[in-house]
Amino acid sequence: MHWNLEWLRTFKAIYETGTLSAAAQELFISQPGVSLHLNSLEAYTGSKLFDRSARKMVPTEKGKIFYNFIIDPLTKLENGEQHFHKRSQDERVTISVGMCFETFQYTLEEHIAELPFNLIIKFGEYPQMQHDLDNGLLDLIITPQKGNQQNILYEPFSKERIVLIAGNKTDTSELEKLMKKAQISEAADLLKQQLWYSTAADMDHLRNFWTKNFGEHPDFSPNYIVPNISSIIRCLSDNTGFSIVPDFLCSDALANKKIKIVWEGQNPVENTLYFGTRKKTMYQEEIDQLEKLLKEKW
Repeated sequence: MHWNLEWLRTFKAIYETGTLSAAAQELFISQPGVSLHLNSLEAYTGSKLFDRSARKMVPTEKGKIFYNFIIDPLTKLENGEQHFHKRSQDERVTISVGMCFETFQYTLEEHIAELPFNLIIKFGEYPQMQHDLDNGLLDLIITPQKGNQQNILYEPFSKERIVLIAGNKTDTSELEKLMKKAQISEAADLLKQQLWYSTAADMDHLRNFWTKNFGEHPDFSPNYIVPNISSIIRCLSDNTGFSIVPDFLCSDALANKKIKIVWEGQNPVENTLYFGTRKKTMYQEEIDQLEKLLKEKW
C-alpha cells in the first residue's frame, strides 16, 4: 500500500490553517473529505498527527516532524503543478450560490446570460446552505436566518414583509369591515372558510403570520398545495383565493393589479435578508457583482 498525495496535501492544509473547515475551504473539498484523508494518513503512518480540540487542530510532536519532512518536496510538486498546468485563455471562474427558488426567479434568472463567470445555483433548506457555505461547497448564500458558524460573515441587505394576499377577483369587503372594527377573531374564522394556497416545502410564512396576528396556530389545511410561491401568485392572478407570502415576490403581480394585499397584520412579520459569505474567499470580485445585482432588484 502506498500513501496518497492528496493525504499529504490535506495534512499540510490542516497544519497551516489550524482547522478542518478552513482546510476544506482551501482545498475546495468537503469537511468529511478532509477528515477521511487525515484518518487514512494516520492509519498509514500508525501515528496520531493532531490533537483534536473544540476549535483547533493542534499538531503532535510526530505531526511537527512529519510536516518538516514533507513540506519542501510537497511545495516543489505544487509549484510544478502550477507551472505545467495547461490553461485555457477563456477559462472561467465558477461561483456556487445558495438561495430559495423564488428568489432566483425574481432576481438572478434574467441576468444569467450576462455574467462573465460560470454560475451554479443550489436550492434547499437554509441550515444546509449554511453548512455547505462553511464547508466550501457554496460561495454565497441569501438567507433570512443567521447561523453560528465562525467562518461565515452575514451582511444585511434588505427586508421582506410577510403579507396576506388575495386574487383580484376575491370579494374581501366583509373581511375588510371586520379588520377595520378590530374584530380579529371573527376575521380569522371568516378566513378559515376561504380557499387557500400554500407550498409543501414552506408552511412557515402561514404559521408565523397567523400565530403573531391571530394568537393561535392555524388549525386548517390549505386547499391547494403547489410547488412554490411563484406558482401561488400565478394561480391567484385574476382569480380568487388567499395566501400568505413575502411582499417582494409578488410586487410585479401587485403592480399589474392581478392580486391585492388584503392585510399586513396588526403585528407585521418582517425578516431581514442577509448575504452569507466565508471570511476568506478567492472570488470576492464575482461575489460583489452578484450582490450588486441582488441589491438593485430589491
